[in-house]
Amino acid sequence: MNNKTGQIYILTIIKVFIPKFLYIQKKLKGFPITFTIIHLIHFFAVFIYGGFLFVDNLFMSKMSQTLDEEETKKAREAIMMHVRKVVPWALLIAVASGIYLIGKVFGPISEDGLSSFQIMLSIKAFFGLWLGVRGFNQKFFKINPFLFTSHLFPFLCVVLIIFLSQIMYA
Repeated sequence: MNNKTGQIYILTIIKVFIPKFLYIQKKLKGFPITFTIIHLIHFFAVFIYGGFLFVDNLFMSKMSQTLDEEETKKAREAIMMHVRKVVPWALLIAVASGIYLIGKVFGPISEDGLSSFQIMLSIKAFFGLWLGVRGFNQKFFKINPFLFTSHLFPFLCVVLIIFLSQIMYA
């Protein structure tokens, strides 16, 4: 496999599924299905990125307990070479779709200020954008983070975002 494999996977998904959804949207004469499609794309992209962070922090970090140092490096690199092709693109898609979704659900700011929903959505956006900037810099500029270099902080950000997602509609 070459370095473009992750791009090919994502482009294939876009080329196969998006035209079908757009055709359905045209047939329904403007039915608001675009939000649902973007929301599904966001959900799956977040699932890929968040799933990697869960596996990395909860399982891959424990490989050194049963493997020696050389085997651990070899096993981790065997997995990470595939992860690097897909996960950064999933993160960037999650951030881009999240920006679209926020624009649709944030709503107007009342005279009383931000609602609790808007405050929690803003916190989610801050952490999501931070992850996106971090991922963008790593993917395109090869700039590794100076602070929070492990995947523990992004993992905690994802857990916080999931927690906020669960309580923000209450």
